Amino acid sequence: VQLVESGGGLVQPGGSLRLSCAASGFTFGSYDMRWVRQAPGKGPEWVSSIKSGGESTYYADSVKGRFTISRDNAKKTLYLQMNSLKPEDTAVYYCATTSGLYKGQGTQVTVSS
Repeated sequence: VQLVESGGGLVQPGGSLRLSCAASGFTFGSYDMRWVRQAPGKGPEWVSSIKSGGESTYYADSVKGRFTISRDNAKKTLYLQMNSLKPEDTAVYYCATTSGLYKGQGTQVTVSS
């Protein structure tokens, strides 16, 4: 089983990034998925979730209106489009099954001028 995140990097405030999470080794389309982030010195923070079929999405208040979660079950890939990024969005971003059964290694997002 693997979840591999990509797309992180350094971006200026107000910029955008698109994170991807490639899944393998399990029936991706059967699982609700989520993005979680962890900033330096802080605990994990739930960012967004999506139902297995993509029919429902949920967002933390801190990212609502700026981030969009989506998935392509045919490609076994989860996405997080992040717009209007702020310095406080700086964190390692992880994709995971909502149940917590599977989790990736994370990708660093740094928002700084």
